[in-house]
Amino acid sequence: MIEVKNIKKSFGDKTILEDISGTLETGKCNLIIGSSGSGKTVFTKCVVGLFKPDKGEISFDGKNMLEMDREERTSLRQQIGMLFQGSALFDSMTVEQNIIFTLDMFSKMGFRDKVRRMNEVLEKVELKGVNKKFPAEISGGMKKRVGIARAIVLNPKYLFCDEPNSGLDPQTSLVIDKLIKNITTEYNITTVVVTHDMNSVMEIGDKILYLYKGKKEWEGNNKDIIHSKNEQLNDFIFASDFLQGAKAIRMLEVEGKIEEGTSVQRAQEIIDNNEELPELKP
Repeated sequence: MIEVKNIKKSFGDKTILEDISGTLETGKCNLIIGSSGSGKTVFTKCVVGLFKPDKGEISFDGKNMLEMDREERTSLRQQIGMLFQGSALFDSMTVEQNIIFTLDMFSKMGFRDKVRRMNEVLEKVELKGVNKKFPAEISGGMKKRVGIARAIVLNPKYLFCDEPNSGLDPQTSLVIDKLIKNITTEYNITTVVVTHDMNSVMEIGDKILYLYKGKKEWEGNNKDIIHSKNEQLNDFIFASDFLQGAKAIRMLEVEGKIEEGTSVQRAQEIIDNNEELPELKP
C-alpha cells in the first residue's frame, strides 16, 4: 500500500500539486485520472521518487520514502516495475534481450535462471514464442505486453503504468486492461495506472483519484462514479451526450430498475422525470 499525505509540489512560482492526500491500495488497480495540466504526471513522478515534493509524506507499506537513506531508496526502486507510455523497448534488442536486460541490471541470477524467468513472464502475457523477434516485427499491443513482461520480471511489489492503452485500438485496449488486472490480483501488487481511457476507468478502476487543477477533486471506484454528483468529474468522464446517456442506463441497471437493453432516451426520461420504478426481481 502507498499512502500520500498532504503533498505539495511547485516549480518556481507555479504550484502544480496542492495538499493532495490519498491511498493506493494493494491488490487493486489504482487509477490516476484528470485532464491535461491537472498534475497527474507530476503526482506520479513524486510517488516514484523522480520529483521530491516541497512538503508532505509518501509512504510505501508504512515507510516514508522521503526519509529513506540512499540504500533504502535503491532497495525500494528495485521493487517498482514501470510500464512506459511508448513501451520504451530497445529497438536493437530482441524481445527476450529487452526483458533479460532488466535482470542483468538488477539481479544476480545465473544465465539459465534469467532465461527461465524471461520465458515465464512472456507466457504470463501470452507471448510465448516471440523471443527472437525485434520490436519492429511485432504489433503495438504486443509491444505493450512485452513492456508489461519486463515490468514484472523482477516480481515487483508496485507496478506503475503510464497510459498503457495509448495508441491502441479499443479491442486491444481491453486485452491490456484485463492483463493488468489479472497480474495485479494474482501477484497482489499495488498497481497505479495513469490514464485518459474511460473504458479503463470503468473496467479496472478499483480505486480512482481524480485530479483537477492540481488538487484531489474526487476519490472512489468505478461503481461510485456512476452515482457521482461531482460536476467537474461528470464533465470529464461523461463529456458527450452518448456517454451521459450510457451513465443514465448504467445507473438504473445497477439499481435494478430497468432491464438490459433499455434505450438511452428512455433511461434519461426516467431520470429527468424522477420516476419511481419497482426494483426488478433477480
